[in-house]
Amino acid sequence: MGSWVLLEVPLGEAAVTFDIEKAVCSHGLFMMAPNHWDPLSKTLSRPLNLCLSPLSPPLHYHDGDTKENNVMVRVSHPPDSPLSLHVKVCCFSHSLTPQQKQQLLVVRMLRLTDNDERNVREYRKIVASISEQEQIRSDSLRSFSGRVFRSPTLFEDMVKCILLCNCQWSRTLSMAKALCELQAELQHQSSSLSVTESEGMNSSALKAETEKFIPNTPVRKDLERKLPVSKISKKSAETEKFIPKTPVRKDLERKLPVSKISKKLTTKFSQTKAELEVGVNLRVDSDITTILDSSPNFIQDHVEIDSEPFLASNELFTANSNSVSDLQSSGEREPYAYDRTGNFPSPRELAILDGTFLAKRCNLGYRASRIIKLAKGIVEGKIQLRHLEEVCKEANLSSYDKVAMQLSEIDGFGPFTCANVLMCMGYYHVIPTDSETIRHLKQVHGKSSTIQTIKRDVEIIYGKFAPFQFLGYWAEMWHFYEQRFGKLSVMPYSDYKLITSSNMRTKRSCKNKRTKMSQQ
Repeated sequence: MGSWVLLEVPLGEAAVTFDIEKAVCSHGLFMMAPNHWDPLSKTLSRPLNLCLSPLSPPLHYHDGDTKENNVMVRVSHPPDSPLSLHVKVCCFSHSLTPQQKQQLLVVRMLRLTDNDERNVREYRKIVASISEQEQIRSDSLRSFSGRVFRSPTLFEDMVKCILLCNCQWSRTLSMAKALCELQAELQHQSSSLSVTESEGMNSSALKAETEKFIPNTPVRKDLERKLPVSKISKKSAETEKFIPKTPVRKDLERKLPVSKISKKLTTKFSQTKAELEVGVNLRVDSDITTILDSSPNFIQDHVEIDSEPFLASNELFTANSNSVSDLQSSGEREPYAYDRTGNFPSPRELAILDGTFLAKRCNLGYRASRIIKLAKGIVEGKIQLRHLEEVCKEANLSSYDKVAMQLSEIDGFGPFTCANVLMCMGYYHVIPTDSETIRHLKQVHGKSSTIQTIKRDVEIIYGKFAPFQFLGYWAEMWHFYEQRFGKLSVMPYSDYKLITSSNMRTKRSCKNKRTKMSQQ
Protein backbone atom coordinates (compact mmCIF):
# COMPACT_ATOMS: atom_id res chain seq x y z
CA MET A 1 0.00 0.00 0.00
CA GLY A 2 1.21 3.49 -0.78
CA SER A 3 0.90 6.69 1.15
CA TRP A 4 -1.19 9.75 0.38
CA VAL A 5 1.05 12.78 0.04
CA LEU A 6 -0.80 16.07 0.36
CA LEU A 7 0.38 19.07 -1.64
CA GLU A 8 -1.13 22.54 -1.65
CA VAL A 9 -1.05 24.62 -4.82
CA PRO A 10 -1.50 28.35 -4.13
CA LEU A 11 -3.91 29.92 -6.61
CA GLY A 12 -2.41 33.38 -6.33
CA GLU A 13 -4.41 36.01 -8.22
CA ALA A 14 -6.67 33.29 -9.64
CA ALA A 15 -8.10 32.60 -6.16
CA VAL A 16 -10.57 35.47 -6.52
CA THR A 17 -12.44 33.95 -9.46
CA PHE A 18 -11.30 30.30 -9.58
CA ASP A 19 -14.03 27.66 -9.49
CA ILE A 20 -12.75 24.09 -9.79
CA GLU A 21 -16.13 22.83 -11.02
CA LYS A 22 -16.16 25.33 -13.89
CA ALA A 23 -12.44 24.88 -14.60
CA VAL A 24 -12.73 21.09 -14.94
CA CYS A 25 -16.21 20.73 -16.45
CA SER A 26 -15.58 23.14 -19.32
CA HIS A 27 -14.79 20.82 -22.22
CA GLY A 28 -15.59 17.25 -23.25
CA LEU A 29 -12.00 16.28 -22.45
CA PHE A 30 -12.95 16.04 -18.76
CA MET A 31 -15.37 13.21 -19.64
CA MET A 32 -12.72 11.18 -21.44
CA ALA A 33 -10.76 8.45 -19.65
CA PRO A 34 -8.77 8.37 -17.49
CA ASN A 35 -10.30 11.57 -16.05
CA HIS A 36 -13.01 11.04 -13.44
CA TRP A 37 -15.01 13.92 -11.98
CA ASP A 38 -16.93 13.29 -8.75
CA PRO A 39 -19.77 15.83 -8.59
CA LEU A 40 -20.47 15.17 -4.90
CA SER A 41 -17.01 15.99 -3.58
CA LYS A 42 -16.10 18.16 -6.60
CA THR A 43 -12.89 16.19 -7.01
CA LEU A 44 -10.94 15.34 -10.16
CA SER A 45 -9.21 11.95 -9.99
CA ARG A 46 -6.90 10.33 -12.49
CA PRO A 47 -3.53 8.55 -12.69
CA LEU A 48 -0.46 10.54 -13.70
CA ASN A 49 2.94 9.30 -14.80
CA LEU A 50 6.01 10.11 -12.70
CA CYS A 51 9.67 9.28 -13.26
CA LEU A 52 10.69 8.21 -9.79
CA SER A 53 14.41 8.31 -10.47
CA PRO A 54 16.32 11.36 -11.72
CA LEU A 55 18.38 8.94 -13.82
CA SER A 56 15.32 7.50 -15.52
CA PRO A 57 14.61 8.99 -18.95
CA PRO A 58 11.14 10.42 -19.63
CA LEU A 59 8.38 7.90 -20.37
CA HIS A 60 10.58 5.06 -19.13
CA TYR A 61 9.93 2.46 -16.45
CA HIS A 62 11.99 2.61 -13.30
CA ASP A 63 13.75 -0.70 -12.64
CA GLY A 64 11.05 -2.47 -14.61
CA ASP A 65 8.40 -1.54 -12.03
CA THR A 66 5.55 0.34 -13.70
CA LYS A 67 3.29 0.49 -10.65
CA GLU A 68 5.31 3.28 -9.13
CA ASN A 69 5.34 5.31 -12.34
CA ASN A 70 1.59 5.78 -12.54
CA VAL A 71 0.24 7.32 -9.37
CA MET A 72 -3.35 8.19 -8.51
CA VAL A 73 -3.95 11.91 -8.04
CA ARG A 74 -6.97 13.67 -6.53
CA VAL A 75 -7.43 17.39 -7.06
CA SER A 76 -9.94 19.36 -4.98
CA HIS A 77 -10.60 22.89 -3.75
CA PRO A 78 -11.93 22.57 -0.18
CA PRO A 79 -14.11 25.43 1.12
CA ASP A 80 -11.80 25.82 4.12
CA SER A 81 -8.82 26.38 1.79
CA PRO A 82 -9.99 29.09 -0.64
CA LEU A 83 -6.48 30.26 -1.56
CA SER A 84 -5.04 26.90 -2.66
CA LEU A 85 -5.84 23.59 -4.32
CA HIS A 86 -5.36 20.30 -2.51
CA VAL A 87 -3.49 17.72 -4.57
CA LYS A 88 -3.35 14.26 -2.99
CA VAL A 89 -0.93 11.79 -4.53
CA CYS A 90 -0.95 8.09 -3.74
CA CYS A 91 2.66 6.97 -4.09
CA PHE A 92 5.08 4.44 -2.66
CA SER A 93 7.22 6.93 -0.79
CA HIS A 94 6.53 9.42 1.97
CA SER A 95 7.47 12.45 -0.11
CA LEU A 96 7.89 13.66 -3.67
CA THR A 97 11.02 15.08 -5.21
CA PRO A 98 10.90 18.50 -6.89
CA GLN A 99 11.13 16.79 -10.28
CA GLN A 100 8.12 14.60 -9.48
CA LYS A 101 6.09 17.60 -8.39
CA GLN A 102 6.81 19.28 -11.70
CA GLN A 103 5.55 16.19 -13.51
CA LEU A 104 2.13 16.35 -11.80
CA LEU A 105 1.09 19.01 -14.33
CA VAL A 106 -2.09 19.88 -12.43
CA VAL A 107 -1.40 23.53 -13.26
CA ARG A 108 -1.43 22.68 -16.99
CA MET A 109 -4.75 20.83 -16.80
CA LEU A 110 -6.53 23.66 -14.98
CA ARG A 111 -4.69 26.49 -16.81
CA LEU A 112 -3.28 28.20 -13.73
CA THR A 113 -0.14 29.80 -15.15
CA ASP A 114 0.31 33.57 -15.08
CA ASN A 115 -0.34 33.70 -18.83
CA ASP A 116 -3.57 31.72 -18.40
CA GLU A 117 -4.74 34.13 -15.71
CA ARG A 118 -4.04 37.11 -17.96
CA ASN A 119 -6.10 35.51 -20.73
CA VAL A 120 -9.01 34.91 -18.35
CA ARG A 121 -9.03 38.53 -17.20
CA GLU A 122 -8.74 39.92 -20.73
CA TYR A 123 -11.55 37.67 -21.97
CA ARG A 124 -13.85 38.80 -19.15
CA LYS A 125 -13.13 42.45 -19.92
CA ILE A 126 -14.14 41.86 -23.54
CA VAL A 127 -17.34 40.10 -22.44
CA ALA A 128 -18.23 42.99 -20.12
CA SER A 129 -17.55 45.49 -22.88
CA ILE A 130 -19.67 43.60 -25.43
CA SER A 131 -22.54 43.26 -22.97
CA GLU A 132 -22.46 47.00 -22.28
CA GLN A 133 -22.23 48.05 -25.92
CA GLU A 134 -24.96 45.71 -27.13
CA GLN A 135 -27.04 46.29 -23.97
CA ILE A 136 -27.52 42.58 -23.45
CA ARG A 137 -26.97 40.32 -20.50
CA SER A 138 -25.64 36.99 -21.75
CA ASP A 139 -25.72 34.35 -19.03
CA SER A 140 -23.77 31.97 -21.27
CA LEU A 141 -20.84 34.38 -21.58
CA ARG A 142 -20.80 35.54 -17.97
CA SER A 143 -21.10 32.05 -16.49
CA PHE A 144 -18.17 30.68 -18.52
CA SER A 145 -14.95 30.83 -16.50
CA GLY A 146 -12.60 31.47 -19.42
CA ARG A 147 -10.61 28.34 -18.56
CA VAL A 148 -10.88 25.33 -20.88
CA PHE A 149 -9.85 22.00 -19.34
CA ARG A 150 -7.05 20.10 -21.06
CA SER A 151 -4.89 17.02 -20.50
CA PRO A 152 -1.73 16.86 -18.39
CA THR A 153 0.44 16.38 -21.48
CA LEU A 154 0.39 17.71 -25.02
CA PHE A 155 0.64 14.15 -26.37
CA GLU A 156 -2.59 13.14 -24.66
CA ASP A 157 -4.30 16.25 -26.02
CA MET A 158 -3.08 15.45 -29.54
CA VAL A 159 -4.31 11.85 -29.47
CA LYS A 160 -7.68 12.84 -28.01
CA CYS A 161 -8.10 15.49 -30.70
CA ILE A 162 -7.59 12.70 -33.26
CA LEU A 163 -10.31 10.70 -31.48
CA LEU A 164 -12.74 13.60 -31.93
CA CYS A 165 -12.68 13.30 -35.73
CA ASN A 166 -15.42 11.75 -37.87
CA CYS A 167 -17.38 9.87 -35.23
CA GLN A 168 -20.09 10.15 -32.60
CA TRP A 169 -19.16 11.36 -29.12
CA SER A 170 -20.06 7.96 -27.64
CA ARG A 171 -17.42 6.29 -29.80
CA THR A 172 -14.84 8.92 -28.88
CA LEU A 173 -15.44 8.09 -25.22
CA SER A 174 -15.19 4.35 -25.83
CA MET A 175 -11.92 4.70 -27.78
CA ALA A 176 -10.32 6.75 -25.00
CA LYS A 177 -11.45 4.22 -22.42
CA ALA A 178 -10.12 1.33 -24.51
CA LEU A 179 -6.70 3.00 -24.76
CA CYS A 180 -6.54 3.32 -20.97
CA GLU A 181 -7.62 -0.29 -20.52
CA LEU A 182 -4.89 -1.34 -22.95
CA GLN A 183 -2.34 0.69 -20.97
CA ALA A 184 -3.34 -1.17 -17.80
CA GLU A 185 -2.89 -4.51 -19.58
CA LEU A 186 0.49 -3.51 -20.96
CA GLN A 187 1.54 -2.23 -17.55
CA HIS A 188 0.56 -5.50 -15.91
CA GLN A 189 2.39 -7.43 -18.60
CA SER A 190 5.56 -5.34 -18.44
CA SER A 191 5.83 -5.71 -14.65
CA SER A 192 7.17 -9.21 -15.31
CA LEU A 193 9.74 -7.98 -17.82
CA SER A 194 13.02 -6.19 -17.31
CA VAL A 195 13.70 -2.81 -18.91
CA THR A 196 16.12 -4.44 -21.35
CA GLU A 197 13.57 -7.03 -22.43
CA SER A 198 10.84 -4.42 -22.92
CA GLU A 199 13.14 -2.23 -25.02
CA GLY A 200 14.31 -5.15 -27.15
CA MET A 201 10.86 -6.51 -27.92
CA ASN A 202 9.75 -5.94 -31.50
CA SER A 203 6.19 -5.12 -32.49
CA SER A 204 5.29 -8.68 -33.53
CA ALA A 205 6.52 -10.13 -30.24
CA LEU A 206 4.66 -7.50 -28.25
CA LYS A 207 1.56 -8.14 -30.29
CA ALA A 208 1.77 -11.85 -29.50
CA GLU A 209 2.22 -11.14 -25.81
CA THR A 210 -0.55 -8.56 -25.67
CA GLU A 211 -3.03 -10.75 -27.51
CA LYS A 212 -2.96 -13.09 -24.51
CA PHE A 213 -5.35 -10.63 -22.92
CA ILE A 214 -7.78 -10.67 -25.86
CA PRO A 215 -10.14 -13.53 -26.75
CA ASN A 216 -9.32 -14.80 -30.23
CA THR A 217 -12.93 -15.63 -31.02
CA PRO A 218 -15.41 -12.75 -31.32
CA VAL A 219 -18.00 -12.98 -28.55
CA ARG A 220 -20.94 -13.10 -30.92
CA LYS A 221 -19.51 -15.93 -33.01
CA ASP A 222 -18.45 -17.77 -29.89
CA LEU A 223 -22.02 -17.67 -28.58
CA GLU A 224 -23.40 -18.77 -31.93
CA ARG A 225 -21.39 -21.98 -32.07
CA LYS A 226 -23.55 -25.09 -32.27
CA LEU A 227 -22.60 -27.36 -29.43
CA PRO A 228 -23.55 -31.08 -29.35
CA VAL A 229 -26.93 -31.58 -27.72
CA SER A 230 -26.74 -34.26 -25.06
CA LYS A 231 -29.62 -36.36 -23.81
CA ILE A 232 -29.68 -34.37 -20.62
CA SER A 233 -30.00 -31.08 -22.51
CA LYS A 234 -32.83 -32.60 -24.58
CA LYS A 235 -34.63 -33.60 -21.41
CA SER A 236 -34.13 -30.16 -19.93
CA ALA A 237 -35.60 -28.67 -23.10
CA GLU A 238 -38.66 -30.89 -22.68
CA THR A 239 -39.12 -30.00 -19.03
CA GLU A 240 -38.91 -26.30 -19.88
CA LYS A 241 -42.36 -26.65 -21.46
CA PHE A 242 -43.81 -27.13 -17.96
CA ILE A 243 -42.01 -24.16 -16.37
CA PRO A 244 -44.37 -21.19 -15.88
CA LYS A 245 -43.29 -18.25 -18.02
CA THR A 246 -43.11 -15.65 -15.27
CA PRO A 247 -41.87 -12.26 -16.49
CA VAL A 248 -38.28 -11.74 -15.36
CA ARG A 249 -38.95 -8.37 -13.76
CA LYS A 250 -41.89 -9.64 -11.69
CA ASP A 251 -39.95 -12.73 -10.74
CA LEU A 252 -37.09 -10.60 -9.45
CA GLU A 253 -39.51 -8.44 -7.46
CA ARG A 254 -40.74 -11.38 -5.38
CA LYS A 255 -39.80 -11.11 -1.74
CA LEU A 256 -37.53 -14.00 -0.96
CA PRO A 257 -36.09 -14.88 2.46
CA VAL A 258 -33.07 -12.75 3.20
CA SER A 259 -30.00 -14.81 3.95
CA LYS A 260 -27.05 -13.77 6.07
CA ILE A 261 -24.99 -13.28 2.92
CA SER A 262 -27.52 -10.98 1.30
CA LYS A 263 -27.68 -8.89 4.47
CA LYS A 264 -24.00 -8.22 4.13
CA LEU A 265 -24.24 -7.04 0.54
CA THR A 266 -25.38 -3.56 1.56
CA THR A 267 -22.05 -2.93 3.25
CA LYS A 268 -19.90 -4.56 0.58
CA PHE A 269 -18.89 -1.37 -1.20
CA SER A 270 -17.93 0.50 1.96
CA GLN A 271 -15.95 -2.51 3.22
CA THR A 272 -14.10 -2.80 -0.08
CA LYS A 273 -13.24 0.89 -0.03
CA ALA A 274 -12.07 0.59 3.59
CA GLU A 275 -9.79 -2.31 2.66
CA LEU A 276 -8.21 -0.17 -0.04
CA GLU A 277 -7.65 2.75 2.31
CA VAL A 278 -6.87 1.15 5.69
CA GLY A 279 -3.20 1.46 6.40
CA VAL A 280 -2.76 4.24 3.88
CA ASN A 281 -1.03 7.11 5.59
CA LEU A 282 -1.52 10.69 4.57
CA ARG A 283 1.75 12.51 5.02
CA VAL A 284 2.35 16.09 4.14
CA ASP A 285 5.42 16.73 2.05
CA SER A 286 8.00 18.96 3.66
CA ASP A 287 9.70 20.06 0.46
CA ILE A 288 8.92 23.40 -1.18
CA THR A 289 9.19 23.72 -4.94
CA THR A 290 7.60 25.34 -7.96
CA ILE A 291 5.85 23.36 -10.65
CA LEU A 292 6.66 25.84 -13.39
CA ASP A 293 8.50 29.16 -13.45
CA SER A 294 5.27 31.03 -14.14
CA SER A 295 2.96 28.89 -12.02
CA PRO A 296 2.02 28.72 -8.31
CA ASN A 297 4.36 27.14 -5.79
CA PHE A 298 3.59 23.93 -3.98
CA ILE A 299 3.56 24.64 -0.25
CA GLN A 300 3.34 22.28 2.69
CA ASP A 301 1.28 21.89 5.80
CA HIS A 302 3.33 20.85 8.83
CA VAL A 303 0.64 18.56 10.20
CA GLU A 304 1.08 14.79 9.89
CA ILE A 305 -2.26 12.99 10.01
CA ASP A 306 -2.70 9.32 10.81
CA SER A 307 -4.74 7.29 8.39
CA GLU A 308 -7.70 6.25 10.55
CA PRO A 309 -8.60 9.67 12.02
CA PHE A 310 -8.18 11.14 8.55
CA LEU A 311 -10.57 8.68 6.97
CA ALA A 312 -13.10 9.33 9.69
CA SER A 313 -13.12 13.09 9.49
CA ASN A 314 -11.88 14.23 6.09
CA GLU A 315 -14.63 15.74 3.92
CA LEU A 316 -13.21 14.40 0.66
CA PHE A 317 -13.30 10.80 1.77
CA THR A 318 -16.73 11.24 3.31
CA ALA A 319 -18.01 12.59 0.00
CA ASN A 320 -16.42 9.72 -1.91
CA SER A 321 -18.04 7.28 0.48
CA ASN A 322 -21.41 8.83 -0.28
CA SER A 323 -20.61 8.59 -3.98
CA VAL A 324 -19.92 4.86 -3.68
CA SER A 325 -23.17 4.45 -1.80
CA ASP A 326 -25.05 6.18 -4.61
CA LEU A 327 -23.37 3.96 -7.19
CA GLN A 328 -24.34 0.93 -5.17
CA SER A 329 -27.99 1.95 -5.01
CA SER A 330 -28.09 2.54 -8.77
CA GLY A 331 -26.47 -0.79 -9.53
CA GLU A 332 -23.29 0.77 -10.90
CA ARG A 333 -19.69 0.47 -9.85
CA GLU A 334 -17.14 3.19 -9.39
CA PRO A 335 -15.64 3.49 -12.90
CA TYR A 336 -12.03 4.08 -11.93
CA ALA A 337 -11.08 2.18 -8.80
CA TYR A 338 -7.39 2.32 -7.97
CA ASP A 339 -6.65 -1.36 -8.51
CA ARG A 340 -7.87 -1.37 -12.12
CA THR A 341 -7.25 2.13 -13.44
CA GLY A 342 -5.14 2.49 -16.53
CA ASN A 343 -3.40 5.73 -17.35
CA PHE A 344 -3.50 7.22 -20.82
CA PRO A 345 -0.74 5.40 -22.74
CA SER A 346 2.55 7.18 -23.32
CA PRO A 347 4.29 7.57 -26.71
CA ARG A 348 6.77 4.85 -25.75
CA GLU A 349 4.00 2.40 -24.93
CA LEU A 350 2.15 3.04 -28.21
CA ALA A 351 5.18 3.29 -30.50
CA ILE A 352 6.01 -0.42 -30.20
CA LEU A 353 2.49 -1.63 -30.99
CA ASP A 354 1.27 -3.01 -34.30
CA GLY A 355 -1.23 -0.77 -36.08
CA THR A 356 -3.64 -3.57 -36.98
CA PHE A 357 -3.65 -4.83 -33.41
CA LEU A 358 -4.26 -1.35 -31.96
CA ALA A 359 -7.07 -0.64 -34.43
CA LYS A 360 -8.80 -3.89 -33.52
CA ARG A 361 -8.15 -3.76 -29.77
CA CYS A 362 -9.38 -0.18 -29.24
CA ASN A 363 -11.77 0.12 -32.22
CA LEU A 364 -9.72 3.03 -33.57
CA GLY A 365 -10.07 2.29 -37.26
CA TYR A 366 -7.84 4.44 -39.48
CA ARG A 367 -6.83 6.50 -36.41
CA ALA A 368 -4.59 3.71 -35.09
CA SER A 369 -1.88 4.12 -37.74
CA ARG A 370 -1.86 7.89 -37.27
CA ILE A 371 -1.53 7.59 -33.49
CA ILE A 372 1.32 5.10 -33.80
CA LYS A 373 3.14 7.34 -36.31
CA LEU A 374 2.75 10.25 -33.90
CA ALA A 375 4.08 8.17 -31.00
CA LYS A 376 7.04 6.92 -33.04
CA GLY A 377 7.87 10.44 -34.20
CA ILE A 378 8.02 11.60 -30.58
CA VAL A 379 10.07 8.63 -29.36
CA GLU A 380 12.52 8.97 -32.26
CA GLY A 381 12.89 12.69 -31.64
CA LYS A 382 11.40 13.79 -34.96
CA ILE A 383 8.53 15.57 -33.18
CA GLN A 384 9.72 17.78 -30.34
CA LEU A 385 6.75 18.34 -28.03
CA ARG A 386 8.84 20.21 -25.47
CA HIS A 387 9.91 22.67 -28.15
CA LEU A 388 6.30 23.20 -29.21
CA GLU A 389 5.26 23.84 -25.60
CA GLU A 390 8.08 26.36 -25.17
CA VAL A 391 7.08 28.25 -28.31
CA CYS A 392 3.47 28.61 -27.20
CA LYS A 393 4.18 29.62 -23.58
CA GLU A 394 3.35 33.14 -24.65
CA ALA A 395 0.70 32.23 -27.21
CA ASN A 396 0.43 35.02 -29.78
CA LEU A 397 -0.39 35.47 -33.45
CA SER A 398 3.28 35.56 -34.49
CA SER A 399 4.04 32.13 -33.05
CA TYR A 400 0.74 30.63 -34.19
CA ASP A 401 1.73 30.25 -37.85
CA LYS A 402 4.99 28.56 -36.90
CA VAL A 403 3.33 26.03 -34.59
CA ALA A 404 0.42 25.45 -36.98
CA MET A 405 2.86 24.70 -39.81
CA GLN A 406 4.71 22.10 -37.72
CA LEU A 407 1.47 20.42 -36.65
CA SER A 408 0.10 20.29 -40.21
CA GLU A 409 3.15 18.29 -41.28
CA ILE A 410 2.14 15.45 -38.93
CA ASP A 411 0.16 12.68 -40.64
CA GLY A 412 -3.55 12.95 -39.86
CA PHE A 413 -3.45 16.52 -38.57
CA GLY A 414 -5.92 18.34 -40.80
CA PRO A 415 -7.39 21.81 -40.13
CA PHE A 416 -9.93 20.59 -37.52
CA THR A 417 -7.44 18.52 -35.52
CA CYS A 418 -4.76 21.22 -35.70
CA ALA A 419 -7.18 23.91 -34.53
CA ASN A 420 -8.24 21.77 -31.56
CA VAL A 421 -4.64 21.06 -30.57
CA LEU A 422 -3.71 24.73 -30.92
CA MET A 423 -6.67 25.63 -28.68
CA CYS A 424 -5.32 23.21 -26.09
CA MET A 425 -1.96 24.97 -26.40
CA GLY A 426 -3.55 28.35 -25.65
CA TYR A 427 -4.36 29.83 -29.07
CA TYR A 428 -7.96 31.02 -28.93
CA HIS A 429 -8.33 33.11 -32.10
CA VAL A 430 -9.13 30.16 -34.41
CA ILE A 431 -12.33 28.14 -33.97
CA PRO A 432 -12.23 24.42 -34.89
CA THR A 433 -15.13 23.98 -37.31
CA ASP A 434 -16.98 20.82 -38.27
CA SER A 435 -20.55 19.59 -38.69
CA GLU A 436 -21.24 20.36 -35.03
CA THR A 437 -20.35 24.01 -35.63
CA ILE A 438 -22.72 24.11 -38.62
CA ARG A 439 -25.51 22.63 -36.48
CA HIS A 440 -24.87 25.15 -33.67
CA LEU A 441 -24.98 28.19 -35.98
CA LYS A 442 -28.23 26.89 -37.50
CA GLN A 443 -29.94 26.27 -34.15
CA VAL A 444 -28.66 29.27 -32.19
CA HIS A 445 -28.10 31.94 -34.84
CA GLY A 446 -30.45 30.74 -37.58
CA LYS A 447 -27.58 30.79 -40.08
CA SER A 448 -27.38 28.14 -42.78
CA SER A 449 -23.68 27.49 -43.19
CA THR A 450 -21.81 25.00 -45.31
CA ILE A 451 -18.33 23.50 -45.18
CA GLN A 452 -17.26 26.16 -47.65
CA THR A 453 -18.71 29.13 -45.68
CA ILE A 454 -18.40 28.04 -42.05
CA LYS A 455 -15.02 29.68 -41.36
CA ARG A 456 -16.25 33.00 -42.74
CA ASP A 457 -19.50 32.75 -40.78
CA VAL A 458 -17.87 32.08 -37.40
CA GLU A 459 -15.52 35.00 -37.93
CA ILE A 460 -18.47 37.30 -38.60
CA ILE A 461 -20.31 36.14 -35.47
CA TYR A 462 -17.43 35.74 -33.01
CA GLY A 463 -14.88 38.21 -34.39
CA LYS A 464 -15.90 40.69 -31.69
CA PHE A 465 -14.19 38.48 -29.09
CA ALA A 466 -10.75 38.73 -30.76
CA PRO A 467 -8.25 37.40 -29.88
CA PHE A 468 -10.50 35.03 -27.88
CA GLN A 469 -12.98 34.03 -30.59
CA PHE A 470 -12.92 30.39 -29.48
CA LEU A 471 -13.79 31.29 -25.86
CA GLY A 472 -16.82 33.29 -27.00
CA TYR A 473 -17.92 30.47 -29.28
CA TRP A 474 -17.30 27.75 -26.71
CA ALA A 475 -19.09 29.61 -23.90
CA GLU A 476 -22.16 29.73 -26.13
CA MET A 477 -21.80 26.11 -27.23
CA TRP A 478 -21.32 24.81 -23.67
CA HIS A 479 -24.36 26.80 -22.48
CA PHE A 480 -26.42 25.24 -25.29
CA TYR A 481 -25.31 21.74 -24.23
CA GLU A 482 -26.39 22.42 -20.66
CA GLN A 483 -29.76 23.75 -21.80
CA ARG A 484 -30.26 20.50 -23.69
CA PHE A 485 -28.83 17.97 -21.20
CA GLY A 486 -28.76 19.78 -17.87
CA LYS A 487 -25.72 20.84 -15.89
CA LEU A 488 -22.88 18.73 -17.29
CA SER A 489 -20.83 18.83 -14.08
CA VAL A 490 -23.51 16.79 -12.28
CA MET A 491 -24.30 14.46 -15.18
CA PRO A 492 -23.79 10.78 -14.23
CA TYR A 493 -20.77 9.15 -15.82
CA SER A 494 -23.02 6.63 -17.59
CA ASP A 495 -24.88 9.44 -19.38
CA TYR A 496 -21.87 11.07 -21.04
CA LYS A 497 -22.45 8.96 -24.14
CA LEU A 498 -25.91 10.51 -24.64
CA ILE A 499 -24.42 13.78 -25.90
CA THR A 500 -24.83 12.98 -29.58
CA SER A 501 -25.91 14.96 -32.63
CA SER A 502 -29.20 13.07 -32.80
CA ASN A 503 -30.05 14.23 -29.28
CA MET A 504 -29.16 17.83 -30.14
CA ARG A 505 -31.99 18.28 -32.66
CA THR A 506 -34.63 20.78 -31.67
CA LYS A 507 -38.18 19.66 -31.02
CA ARG A 508 -39.32 21.66 -34.05
CA SER A 509 -36.93 19.87 -36.42
CA CYS A 510 -37.99 16.50 -35.03
CA LYS A 511 -41.66 17.46 -35.49
CA ASN A 512 -41.03 18.57 -39.09
CA LYS A 513 -39.23 15.30 -39.80
CA ARG A 514 -42.17 13.27 -38.44
CA THR A 515 -44.61 15.38 -40.51
CA LYS A 516 -42.68 14.74 -43.72
CA MET A 517 -42.58 11.01 -43.00
CA SER A 518 -46.34 10.89 -42.35
CA GLN A 519 -47.03 12.74 -45.62
CA GLN A 520 -45.02 10.16 -47.52
